[in-house]
Amino acid sequence: MTTAHALDLTVEPVSLACALIDVPSESRHEAALADQVEAALLAIPWLAVVRHGNTIVARTELGRAERVLIGGHLDTVPEHGNLPHRLADGLLFGLGACDMKGGVAVSLHLAATLADPVRDVTYVYYECEEIDASLNGLKMMADEHPELLTADLAILMEPSNAGIEAGCQGTLRVEVRAEGKRSHSARPWMGVNAIHVAGEILDRLTDYQARTPVIDGLTYREGLNAVRIEGGIAGNVIPDACTVTVNYRFAPDRSLDEAVAHVREVFTGFEVTVTDAAPGALPGLDRPAAAEFVRAVGAEPQPKFGWTDVARFSALGIPALNFGPGDPSIAHTRDEHVAVEQIEQCAVRLRSWLRP
Repeated sequence: MTTAHALDLTVEPVSLACALIDVPSESRHEAALADQVEAALLAIPWLAVVRHGNTIVARTELGRAERVLIGGHLDTVPEHGNLPHRLADGLLFGLGACDMKGGVAVSLHLAATLADPVRDVTYVYYECEEIDASLNGLKMMADEHPELLTADLAILMEPSNAGIEAGCQGTLRVEVRAEGKRSHSARPWMGVNAIHVAGEILDRLTDYQARTPVIDGLTYREGLNAVRIEGGIAGNVIPDACTVTVNYRFAPDRSLDEAVAHVREVFTGFEVTVTDAAPGALPGLDRPAAAEFVRAVGAEPQPKFGWTDVARFSALGIPALNFGPGDPSIAHTRDEHVAVEQIEQCAVRLRSWLRP
C-alpha cells in the first residue's frame, strides 16, 4: 500500500462525496483512492478489513441473524473537464458524482458511524467496474473469495434517483452473418449481394415482438435491436458477407442459455456468434430482508432495465437491489452531477433500516 492521505469518513456524506470526487480514480488507476479508503476503514475498530488489488471488503462481526452487503465501485470513466467538484443550486457536480461517488460516500459514512447495526454489514468497494468485465474487482472477489460476499441481501449504490431498482435484465450481444457471393458490380447477376440478404435479418428485427414479463410484481421490458451493421468491400464489388450486430436485453426470468437459444431461434438460417453475454438478476423482493428494506425506503420498487453488478450476486444466490443517489441518465456526461438532497435521503433511509 502506498502512503495515503487522511480521509475523514465521519463528515456528513455530501462533504465526503466532494472529497472522493477530488481523488481521480479512472478505471485501472484506483490505487490512490483505494489507499485512502483502506486506511480510513482500518482505523474503525468494529470492522474487519481485507484488500484484494484495489478492491476492499470491510465486515462487521456482531453475530446478527442477518447479514447485508452494501457495495459500490471506486472507478470512474475518463475525465472530460469535470474535476474538481463544485456545488451549485443544490447539486454536486464532478466526475463520478452520480456514478457513483455519491453512493460510495453514503456507504463509507455508514461504515464509520454505525457501530451496532441490527444486521451485520459487509461493505465492498471495488475496482474496474466501468471497463472489461474480466477486470471487474467484484467479479474477481466472487471468483476467488466468495465467502467474503455471503449475505442475505445485497444493495448496490448504483444511481437510481434514491429509489429502489430491483434486479436487472441480462444482456447479450451477437453477430448475425449474412453470406453471399462476390462478383464485379458490373455483373451483379454473377454474385449474391450479402448486404441485400441481410435485409431479412432487419425484417425479423422489425417484426419482433418483445416480451414484458411480470416478476415479483415488476414489469420488465425486453428488447432485441440491431446496434451495428458491417459489409462492403469496394465501390465496384458485390459483397459476399454482411454482419449485423444485435443486442438482446432480456428479463431475469430467462437464463443466459435460454436467452442465447431464443436469439438463435429468431435468426434461424443465419450464422449467429455470441460476442458478449451477462445474465440478469431476479429482484428477490419476496425475501424478508428485501421486503423490510422496501418498507424502510418507502418507495415503490421499479425494475432495472440496464445491467448492473447485482447480477453477480444473483449468481451467488443472493437477492440484490440497486439503491443510490443520482439520475443514471446523467452518468458519464460532462455535466455529471447528483442532487445533494438525494445523497442525504439515501443516508437517512439506510441508517433507519440498519439501526431503527
